[in-house]
Amino acid sequence: MTQELSVVADIGGTNTRVALCLNGKILEDTIRRYRNAENAGIGPILDDYLGAQQVTPVAVCVDMAGPVHDGVGTLTNLDWKVDAASLRSDTGAARVAVLNDLQAQGFAVAHLGHDSLLPVLTGREPAKDAVRLVVNVGTGLNAVPVYSQGGRTMVPPAEAGHISLLARTTEELRLIDWIAERHGQPGVEDILSGRGLERLYAWVCHDEGDGEPLAAAEIMAGFEAGQLRAQRAARLFVHFLGRYSGDLALITLPFGGIYLVGGVTRHLGPHLRALGFAKAFADKGRFNAYMTQFPVDLVTDDYAALRGCAAHLAELTTT
Repeated sequence: MTQELSVVADIGGTNTRVALCLNGKILEDTIRRYRNAENAGIGPILDDYLGAQQVTPVAVCVDMAGPVHDGVGTLTNLDWKVDAASLRSDTGAARVAVLNDLQAQGFAVAHLGHDSLLPVLTGREPAKDAVRLVVNVGTGLNAVPVYSQGGRTMVPPAEAGHISLLARTTEELRLIDWIAERHGQPGVEDILSGRGLERLYAWVCHDEGDGEPLAAAEIMAGFEAGQLRAQRAARLFVHFLGRYSGDLALITLPFGGIYLVGGVTRHLGPHLRALGFAKAFADKGRFNAYMTQFPVDLVTDDYAALRGCAAHLAELTTT
């Protein structure tokens, strides 16, 4: 291995994946997975990984599920702190970046091939440097625009999952009232996330006066088996996802495409069309036809965040 290599790491809720990269591309045969429960932080993981690879990296980029400010991040579901200064000291790298995991996805989308994308809506052909939008539905919910200009990419941080949940029908009013009684001020994340799917199913049971709450995996199994309450919950989920994505499309005008990421959307991805995503996405009154311009794709690449970290480092080294 040469000294021209960089290292990237993607910290998830359960595992951390680490890889070497060169010229903005990850070297897939170097990807290693570490269990977070077996480690005290990202420092010991990188120490073990770089020792095994016998590499002193020229640059490091770490993405994580949690807020990042001035190079310091705290994980949402793990008692770890990620500090750019500590990473620089521990690894000897001259350049270090710490990103939110959704920012890493944003840096990745311009570099994903067709084999990493499952088309949901066609839209028009993206223009060069057009704005892109990444919508993440997993343990939580968030969305970020991606701006490109002259070979540079900007992915601003956001907390777009916590905007207010609004109703347009009497069914939705019943749902929001039920959520408010149990969880306070309803936000979109309350229904668009892994826990959100569980809440939708629990509400369907309440609304129909029958059934017991289930875990998300059980709901998906019920959906695949044709269980009616699970299908109703999934249909509500996709309806709200389409509306949410459409609202954000009007705010950001992502003619470069909308990219759906996260475990929940990946499970529901093959069913988005059948469950009414397109109709809910375009349901904007006199702007219905306008909405058909935005292509929507489901990201199927499990290493997209690592690719985004690598692409970000490549941009940083050109400055």
